[in-house]
Amino acid sequence: MPETKNNILTILGEQIKLGESKEVNFDVANLHTSSSVNVPVIIERSKRPGPTVLFTAGIHGDEVNGVEIVRQLIAKGINKPKCGTIICMPVINVFGFINLKREFPDGRDLNRVFPGSPTGSLAGRVAYKLMQDIIPNVDFIIDFHTGGSGRFNAPQLRYSKDNIKLNDLAKAFGAPFVLYSKNLSKSFRSSCFKLGKPLLLFEGGKSFHIDEAVTNSGVNGSKRILNHLNMLSTKFKASAPKKECVFINESKWIRANFSGMFKASTLIGTAVKKGDVLGNITDPYGKLNFAVKAQNSGYIINLNESPIVYQGDALFHISTKLKK
Repeated sequence: MPETKNNILTILGEQIKLGESKEVNFDVANLHTSSSVNVPVIIERSKRPGPTVLFTAGIHGDEVNGVEIVRQLIAKGINKPKCGTIICMPVINVFGFINLKREFPDGRDLNRVFPGSPTGSLAGRVAYKLMQDIIPNVDFIIDFHTGGSGRFNAPQLRYSKDNIKLNDLAKAFGAPFVLYSKNLSKSFRSSCFKLGKPLLLFEGGKSFHIDEAVTNSGVNGSKRILNHLNMLSTKFKASAPKKECVFINESKWIRANFSGMFKASTLIGTAVKKGDVLGNITDPYGKLNFAVKAQNSGYIINLNESPIVYQGDALFHISTKLKK
């Protein structure tokens, strides 16, 4: 647990005592119009000591469903803990969020520049400030993301298979799927791992879209985690997951063999068998009708919702090997 003097938490120059609520500004740079940009960091502390949990979203400015999940945690008061401290950062890449773009104005992907630099690019400076001023104060992080443009992710948690300490927390969260994936170089997840800060990465839905089922999965999972840590306020109940979590060791993409108009015929999150028809690629002239079939049995954890695809485009992400 991070050290605090006399149970006083100091973040971004602000002191927060036990039982206090405070909103501090994660300020890095102004807009090009010289207007200031406020990136609120919302901190809620119980009168009782305990763990410090950080909820983050909006590392990519177009992933609004993650922002909505953290917004609901705040709006509903779920972020007011029974013990310990909860920190919420709903929109880290506020520059991308303002411009409805994934990247920063400098064209960089924030999730590829960690741990950043105090004298580097704008994205690098934001990454550095996050790692220097926020992360040392926390015990555990949940970072909310979505799928890319047109590709819808089933609600899932991602972390490295080597990080077995997260298995219990993942089971407590109760997302439909856990996808073991390597820590990407210079990612937020990788940098936190190197500092010994456990992080669950939540993926669900797609960019520029808010989906109720994905939002509910993220909010309910967060409540279960807080309940698991004995931090959930008695005002709330943590419902049990509808289905047992499926742990996926390996997966692969099924890609388009033809360019054309595409329509999926299977639902996200469903189990399919080898040879099942998952969708069809057609052409505008009624001459082509190609059935996209499952190359193996598994779960569909991502599907392409774009009506037009090109040869080689990723259509379905399917599990190939489950954890026994």
